[in-house]
Order: sequence, then C-alpha cells, then structure tokens
Amino acid sequence: MKVLILTITAGQGHNQTAKAISEYLTSIGVESTYMDTLEYVSPVLAETVSNGYLMSTKAMPKLYGGIYQMAEKRDMEYRSHSLTKITDTILSKKLVKYINEEFRPDIIVCTHIFSALLITQISDRLIDNPKTVGIITDFTIHPYWEDSAMDYYITASELLTNQAVKKSIAERKIKPLGIPIKPKFAKKISKAEARKILDIEDKSTVLVMSGSMGYGNVVDIIKDLDKSKEDFQIISVCGYNDKLKNKIDGLDLKKKIYNHGFVDNVDIMMDAADCIVTKPGGLTSSEALAKRVPILMVNPIPGQEDRNVEFFLNNGAAIKISSTYPIDEAMYQLMNNPERGETLKEMIDVIRKPNSTADLAEFLMQIYQDRKNQIKY
Repeated sequence: MKVLILTITAGQGHNQTAKAISEYLTSIGVESTYMDTLEYVSPVLAETVSNGYLMSTKAMPKLYGGIYQMAEKRDMEYRSHSLTKITDTILSKKLVKYINEEFRPDIIVCTHIFSALLITQISDRLIDNPKTVGIITDFTIHPYWEDSAMDYYITASELLTNQAVKKSIAERKIKPLGIPIKPKFAKKISKAEARKILDIEDKSTVLVMSGSMGYGNVVDIIKDLDKSKEDFQIISVCGYNDKLKNKIDGLDLKKKIYNHGFVDNVDIMMDAADCIVTKPGGLTSSEALAKRVPILMVNPIPGQEDRNVEFFLNNGAAIKISSTYPIDEAMYQLMNNPERGETLKEMIDVIRKPNSTADLAEFLMQIYQDRKNQIKY
C-alpha cells in the first residue's frame, strides 16, 4: 500500500497532522510520504498563501473572521466561484505528473482544504484512480470542505456528523475517527512521574501553550496567572517564537515559571499539568483531550477556532477565558471546585480519540484491501 499525504503549511496544525500520519504508517511498514502541496507545485505561491494567512490571522483577525463567516453563508449558486477555481491552474500539471508517473499512490490523504480542492479538480486526470481521504482538523466543518469531492472525510467527533450532512457531505463518507495526533499522546503517566522527568517541583502546574504562530497576548496571560493567589507553578512553551520567549524570560514574576522555546516533549508536559491554557487549535485541543487535561481556551482566531470554542463549551469539555471571565478567576474556581475539574474530564472522555492515528491507519488499510478485491474481481 502506498499513501500520499498532502498538506499546506499555513499554520502548523495541518502539517503536524500530516507528519503524524506519515510517521505512523512508516512505523507499521506502509510506504508513505507527505508534502506541502503548494510548495511542490509553486514555492512562490506557497509563500504567498502562508504569509497571507499569517498576516490575516495575526494582524487582521477580524477581517479573517469576517471572510470565514461570509464563506459559511454562501448560497449554492456561488459555489462555482469558490476556491476550487483558484486551485485549478496550470500548476496542477506538476502534481498530476508526480502522482501518475512517480509515486503512484493507492490512497491520497489531504489534511488541508486547499489540498482537497486541488485533488478534486485533478481527479479525472489521475490514471490509477486512487481513493481520497480528507482530514478535517477542527471541531467544525470548514465551509469549503463542501466544495471538495473526497471518497471519505475524517472528522473529530461523531457529534459533527449532523453538521457535515447539512453541508451536503454524504453520511456514508463520514468517519469520526478523530484528528490524527502522534501516538505518544495516547499514553498517560502520573503527574508525579512526569514532573520528575521534567525536573520540576511536584505541585499544581499550569501549562501555557502559545500556538505555532504566537497569536494572542501570551505575555499578558502569564502576568495574569502570576497575579493569582492560588499556589501553582507555570510551564510555558513558546515554540519557534524567540521574541515571545525572550519577553517571558524578562518578566519579574512571583511564581516559578519554566519557560521553553521549541520542545518535543509536550506530551510529558501535559501529563505534568493540572490544566492547559491554549488557543483552541484543532491539533493541540485533540492532544489535550487525549491526555485528559482540562483546557482553558484563550485567544481564538476568529473563524474556525471560534467554532472550536463553541463545540467544546456546548459539550461541557472546556473553559473559555474572556475579558469578563479572566484567567485568575477561572483558576480560582477550578482549583477550589474539584467537582468542576471532574465534570470537565467526564465530558472529555466522551469526546477524546487518543488512538485516532492508529484507527485511521487501520481504516486506510481496509480501503486498500477493498480496492484490491474490487480490482481482482
């Protein structure tokens, strides 16, 4: 079985999902590769799209949110003028050649809507007729997924099936296996053991994740946590945002803080934490769910992350921080009302999909076997 995984590096979630799938497939002996679709067909276009996404979400989030809402409200008659036309360019010839003549996959997995739209447009030019699978990496159905024509759609939860059907995706195509994450997030160790591994004090711990783009004022979040009268320590992860890390390193704080740049042991940090403060990206949220860590959601990017917040709040699985419900108030209530934390974990257990990547791999192998049987007979 050969699996081609297509993504687009506009925000890191889609790319990390693609990488997690590819690494797992390789580990079980399946030939797979993943690539940034736009980077492959046109590095200039890839940079333009990525920079445009970063600019719109960081510098003009309200504009990005407005565009997202307009896409949600499109009438059927306007779909012919959608993003599918943008992807159907002469640039697609390079990808068609790669698929038909070089890799020749049995299955194509798309972790970004742009990739799915491109595959939809070139599907009639693919000589081996590979099966196609779209991975929806949020707790909502992005409005442009309805313009794609995948054979199957992987969703974060069964609770999104109704929404997907309303967006004209056939229910038989919907597979609620969860957003693929690295298998290490399915493993759980005690808080005491995790804190020992991290060489930190064994006490209440708050994990603050800034997200790959450093969106939102993380420095203010740290300052507000420091004002809390509750006794806890802080782990902060800034990723590749060196500027943010330097700012946090320079803060004069009363509480103990362990501030990091890029790390590869977030899974251990989640095990060490009593709760996680993070923007509600689909991937990080899925990892926290797998670890059964209560989530305090902050700074959602207008658009799909607003919808992620709605999903979690309406299902009782997270807390939202706002100007009228600041983080110190949330920490006070969470730490002085243990029943609240247990209730969150009960609802997390309903939604979590810790084995999402393994379940996806099993599903892909079943697709491959079914396809072989059809060809044979």
